Amino acid sequence: MARQKAEELRRLNDAQLDEQINEAYRALFTLRFQHASRQLQNYRELRNARRRIARLRTLKRERQLEAVEE
Repeated sequence: MARQKAEELRRLNDAQLDEQINEAYRALFTLRFQHASRQLQNYRELRNARRRIARLRTLKRERQLEAVEE
């Protein structure tokens, strides 16, 4: 999966953002399982997956704060 820029992620609606977050958590679970079974070749993918989740959750939180302000 190619990395999406923040601008691209901001264009997603709330349902799509939630779907992306769930997909990122599933990918992280898979990577952790591969790591535990010593099948993971690139350990940097774990870090990238955690950062992707953080990026997505930050965007979701920004939207929540914007909704409260309005």
